[in-house]
Amino acid sequence: MSDTRPADAVSEAENSASVSYAVLDQTIWARFQDAGSVGDYLESWLGILTRNVDGMATGLLVATEELDVGPFEPVAQWPTGGAISEDLSRAAGEAVRTRQSVVFGEGTERRVLAYPIMALDGLFGAIAIHVPKTGVATSALFRRIQWGAGWIELLLRREQEAKDGDLRERVTVAFDMLATLLERHRLDEAASALVTELARRMDCETVSLGLRKGRRIKVQAVSSAASFGRRASLIREVAHAMVEATDQEAVILWPEPEDWEFRVAIAHADLAKSHDVGSTLTIPLVSGDDIVGALTFERREDLPFTARDIEVADGVASIVGPIIEDRRLADRWLPHKIASTALRYAKALLGPSHFGAKLATLLVGAVAATLWYGTIDYSISAPARLEGTIQRSVVAPFNGYLATQRARAGDLVGADQVLAILDEKDLSLERLRLGTALSQRRRELDRAIATRDLAEANIIRAQLEQAEAQISLIDEQLARTRITAPFSGYVVEGDLSQSVGASIERGQTLFRIAPLDGFRVVLEIDEADIRAVEEGQIGSLRLAAFPEEPLDYKVKVITPLARQGEGRNFFRIEAELLGDIEKLRPGMEGISRTTIDERRLGWVLLHDLGDWMRLKLWSWQP
Repeated sequence: MSDTRPADAVSEAENSASVSYAVLDQTIWARFQDAGSVGDYLESWLGILTRNVDGMATGLLVATEELDVGPFEPVAQWPTGGAISEDLSRAAGEAVRTRQSVVFGEGTERRVLAYPIMALDGLFGAIAIHVPKTGVATSALFRRIQWGAGWIELLLRREQEAKDGDLRERVTVAFDMLATLLERHRLDEAASALVTELARRMDCETVSLGLRKGRRIKVQAVSSAASFGRRASLIREVAHAMVEATDQEAVILWPEPEDWEFRVAIAHADLAKSHDVGSTLTIPLVSGDDIVGALTFERREDLPFTARDIEVADGVASIVGPIIEDRRLADRWLPHKIASTALRYAKALLGPSHFGAKLATLLVGAVAATLWYGTIDYSISAPARLEGTIQRSVVAPFNGYLATQRARAGDLVGADQVLAILDEKDLSLERLRLGTALSQRRRELDRAIATRDLAEANIIRAQLEQAEAQISLIDEQLARTRITAPFSGYVVEGDLSQSVGASIERGQTLFRIAPLDGFRVVLEIDEADIRAVEEGQIGSLRLAAFPEEPLDYKVKVITPLARQGEGRNFFRIEAELLGDIEKLRPGMEGISRTTIDERRLGWVLLHDLGDWMRLKLWSWQP
C-alpha cells in the first residue's frame, strides 16, 4: 500500500479543476481495495459512498469498538482533514440515539441525511451525509446509503471470522496440550510430552518447562533434551530467563516489538545469543494465585514470534499450569505431602489472611478442649415400668362354669370382695343327690341293726361316712364358687367379661392383684451398659402419666440373665422407689436414668461409637 495520503490528494483534486473526477474515484477505489487497516478501509468506504450519493456531498461516520455499548465517536469523514461539521455530528448522534433514519433541512438548499448502521445484530454506528440541493428524492438517497452500509457488515464479519479463527486455534492447541498431559500420570512423562508437542505445534527450535522451587526455577523438561545434556550451562541460562519472567510476573519476549510494554529482558537476550536463536519467549505458569513455573520458547531468526503466536502460547500456559502443578504435588513422597500440607495450614493460621480458617480452628480447638476437660454426670437410660412389690394370683378352685364377673383389671378392690362367681347348679344337684342317698343309707342302717345283721351294718356305716365326706366336699366347693380378693389392692390382670358362661379349668389364673402400699421399678438395661450398673446406685424415673414429676429410685437386684425383646438384649434390674407413691399404679411405664458417676464429656458422647468400632475391628482381624 502506498505511503502517500490519497485522501489529501482527493481533497486537492476536489479543489482543483484540473483533476478529473474519474481519477479521483479510481484513487478511492484503489485505496479501498488495498486497505491495510480498519481506519483506511472506513475512510475510503466513506469516500466511495458519499461520491455515490452526490459528487459534492460531505460525510461523517461515527462508530464504536463494541456493538451497542459505545461510546460512538467519529472514525472517518469526507473529505478528509478539516473540522467536523456540527450538522453532521448532530444528525449522526440523533440516528444513534433513535436507531432510525434522520433527515435535517428537508426542502432547503442542503439536506443532512443520517442512517444507523446495524451489523451482527447490534448497532455499529451511524453515517451522516450533507447533500446539496438536487432533484434526487430523499428515499432514493437513503437506498444508496443502505446499499453501501452492507460493506460495513462485510468488514465486521471478516474481522469476526479472523478472531474466531484465532480463538479456535488457541483453544485447539490448548486442549491438545491438555490431552497430552492427562494421558500421562507421572510428572516427568507429562512434562517431556508437553514440551515435545509444543515444539512441534509452535514450530520452535526448543521449548523448555521449568518448575518453581522457592525463588529458584528448576528446568524440568526440554524438547531437545539430547543437545542440552551436553552443556549444563545452557540449562542454567534457560532457568535464568524463566526466573526473569516469574520475578516480573509477566510475559517476556525478546527482541521486544516497538509497541511492547517495557520489561527487563537481559537474561532472554543472553539466552538467544548462547543458543544462537533469533527470538525467545517466556510465559509464567499460574495455578490459582501462585506462579508455579514457566514455559520458554525459542525460535530461529527468520521466524519471529507474532502476536497471534503469543496468544496461543499464553492460552496453553493458562490451561496446563494447574495440571502441571497437580502432577508435581502428586509425585511427592508421602512424608513431604504431609509436611507441606501441615506447613500450608500453619501459614494460613499464622498469616494475616484466612480469617475463616483461623475461626474454624479456634472453634475446633474449643470443642476439643471442652470434650476432653469438661465433665458431666454419666447416666444410663432404659425403659422402666412399675410393678407391685407383692402380686397374688387368684385361680379357679375347680372345674366349672363362670356365672358372673364382679371386677376387672384396673379396679380397686377390698379384702374378701367378690371378684367373680362360678355356676353352682351342678354342685347343688349333686349335694341333693348325696343328701337323699345319705337318708336312704341311714334307714338301711337302722333296719340292719334291728335284724342284728352286724356285717351289713358295718358296710352301711362305711357308705354313710363316704356320703358325708362327699357332701362336705360339695359344701366346700359351693363355698368357693365365690372368688374373693385376698387383700385390698388393684386388679392388675384379669378381664372375664367376655367369658361369662364359659368353662373354667382348675388352677386357671383368673385375676392378679397387687397391693397399694408397695411398688418396685423394673429397668431393662441394655447389655452394652450393664457393666456400669451396680447395686445401690441412685436414679430418676419419669412416667408417661406424670412426665413433669421425677421419681427417685435405688437399684436393689441385678438379674444375671439376659433377656430378649423388641430386637435387643437387656438385663432385668429391680429398684426400690423412694418418696411418695400415692398416685402411682401398677403397670405404669416410663424412662429411667441411672446415675453412674462423673466422666469426661467426650467419653460420654463417643464411647458407644468407640465400642462399636472395637467390635468391628476385632471382627475384621484375620
